[in-house]
Amino acid sequence: MTSRTRMLLVTGVGLGFTGWVITGWVLALVIAPVAVIGLPALLGAPPAATQINRLEAMEEWTRSLSGVLTVGIGLEQALGATLRSTPAPINPEVSRLVARLRARWDTETALRAFADELDDATGDLIAANLILGARRRGGGLASVLEGLAESVAADVRARRQVEADRAKPRATARWVTLISATVLVVLAFSGQYVEPYATAIGQVILVVLLSAYVGTLIWMRRMASGKPLPRFLGTRPDAVATP
Repeated sequence: MTSRTRMLLVTGVGLGFTGWVITGWVLALVIAPVAVIGLPALLGAPPAATQINRLEAMEEWTRSLSGVLTVGIGLEQALGATLRSTPAPINPEVSRLVARLRARWDTETALRAFADELDDATGDLIAANLILGARRRGGGLASVLEGLAESVAADVRARRQVEADRAKPRATARWVTLISATVLVVLAFSGQYVEPYATAIGQVILVVLLSAYVGTLIWMRRMASGKPLPRFLGTRPDAVATP
């Protein structure tokens, strides 16, 4: 449990205890901690931004590698030369790739392990082109990588536009949730209006209503989370893990 989660849990328990004392709702001891911890996770931005940043880093690194290859050095030397300018999101993976090559790993095996660590269909596409380049050792790899970088850049732009469109309903859901929670708290302290919910049956009905609302938020989040493209490049049987 992270320090942030612990802080939210303590805050939720404190709010739940306060609500129980004021309203007499035993259910407040459960609702408040769950709401304080769960709502930020449900209403926050999904990990799409991180995925887009990694994709953009792959595009930048591929373009950089293409530029290095144009000076006529070998693939392994070019991979090592890009290490200093590798974007942060994929720097650990590129660093391990270069370390494997310097440790005399077979180039194809090292590239397949690199693709496994990226764990992304675009990473597989980049690694597959590098594997073909390592096998054939001919010219043209730089131009292939440049064209691939352009394709990845177009994909990044499209994903950013999609994510911007998805952010609008999330913002609406945040405002609706905030207003609903505020109204619920005000009514809870008003007394007579929410008095039926203080009974056992009322507590059950309240749980059902809140569960339905949370279920709607979960459903909305799943709809806004795109499925990643399936990978196509697998690890060869003789590929081993990094020591």
